[in-house]
Amino acid sequence: MSTQPGRPGRKRSEESRRAILAAAAELTAEVGYASLTIEGIAARSGAGKQTIYRWWPSKADVLLDSLATKADVHIPIPDEGAYEADLRAFLAATFTLGSRPQVVQLLRALMAEAQINAEFGERFRETFLRQRRAALGAIVERAEARGELPPDLTPETAVDLVFGVLWYRILAAHRPVDQALIDELITVLTARRQR
Repeated sequence: MSTQPGRPGRKRSEESRRAILAAAAELTAEVGYASLTIEGIAARSGAGKQTIYRWWPSKADVLLDSLATKADVHIPIPDEGAYEADLRAFLAATFTLGSRPQVVQLLRALMAEAQINAEFGERFRETFLRQRRAALGAIVERAEARGELPPDLTPETAVDLVFGVLWYRILAAHRPVDQALIDELITVLTARRQR
C-alpha cells in the first residue's frame, strides 16, 4: 500500500479509501486529468470533499495512491529460482498493467504533473517510481548474487533499461508494451558477452 502524506484527523476507512481511489481512476478515464476535480471524485465515491482533502493534498495524490496500490497488488516480486524466469514474470505483470488504457492515461497524467509541480514530483518519485525500481532491483540484485547477471551489466543499468523503455513507449512513442518487447528486453538483459 502506498504511503501518502496524511493530514491529522480521523483514521481512514479502507472502504471509503477504495471507493475514492476507484472513483478517481474511473473519472480520469472518462473526463481526462485536466477535467478531474475533487468535487467529482467526492460525488462519484460518496465521500465528502473534506475527507478527500484530509487524506490527500491534491487530485494528483489521489491518483498516485490509486496507481501505487494497483502496482503493489498486480506486480509481484517473483522468485522462481532463475533470473530469466523472475524477469519474465515481473515484466509480464508490469506490461499487463502498463498496457491498460486507464493505467496508461494515469501514468501520463502523473508524469506530466510531476514535471510541473516539484512537491508532487518528489512524492511521485518516492511513492511510485522508487518503489517500482526497488521491486525490479531486488530481482536483478538477486541475479547478480547468483552470478546470473551478464558481467558487463550493472543492476542499476538493467533497471534503467527496463523503465527507460517502458516510459519512452508510454510517454513519447505511444508504442505497445507487449510480449515482443518482453522477449527483446530479456534477450538484452540476460545476454552473455561472447569473447
